[in-house]
Amino acid sequence: MEIKSAKYLISSPDYTKCPAPDRPEYAFIGRSNVGKSSLINMLCNNDKLAKTSSAPGKTQMINHFIIGSESVKEKASAKNTAWDGWYIVDLPGYGFAKVSQSARRRWEQMIENYLRKRENLTMVFVLIDSRHSPQKIDLEFLDQLRKWDVPFSIIFTKTDKESQAIVSKNVKAFFAAMKKTWQFLPQHFTTSAVKKQGRDKILAFIEETNNRGEE
Repeated sequence: MEIKSAKYLISSPDYTKCPAPDRPEYAFIGRSNVGKSSLINMLCNNDKLAKTSSAPGKTQMINHFIIGSESVKEKASAKNTAWDGWYIVDLPGYGFAKVSQSARRRWEQMIENYLRKRENLTMVFVLIDSRHSPQKIDLEFLDQLRKWDVPFSIIFTKTDKESQAIVSKNVKAFFAAMKKTWQFLPQHFTTSAVKKQGRDKILAFIEETNNRGEE
């Protein structure tokens, strides 16, 4: 898949205010400061698309980006016109952002309603910081997705910030923790926004998922 265009569309305070659910939608979520905006920008090859910040809690609404892409199949057929085929959604982070309890509850309710009721939500990418050992809050969030029957994949971020040995150790430890309560493990990717690691694999996965939906 080749990204031809990526444009910010709208920020919504509630799933009912989101754009019409007329195309596949891929949501990105993780703990505050996990590198979500940087990853989205890397995937779309546009450093200014999603706003990045060193301060956790910057994203406070449901942010939609409309993506025009060309699939491998279309490229082979010499079709060079981009089509606005799917959405990327940047969701507020969960965790320890410095916000009031009331704001946190409002975010949690907004996120839950979106994840459970957004009818065209195709996949949730849950971002995990590869620099750290398994965090309880991440494992609890995945369990919540299971209870809600929401499809998800895992993206381990910031692999350039640690040695490959530490990254590998943390990834293995995370899945070991999951195996205590999960029978099957999800699809996962390892990424670096700086080195653009994992970009091709994630875009290929999205293309394959979109193609399955068209069948």
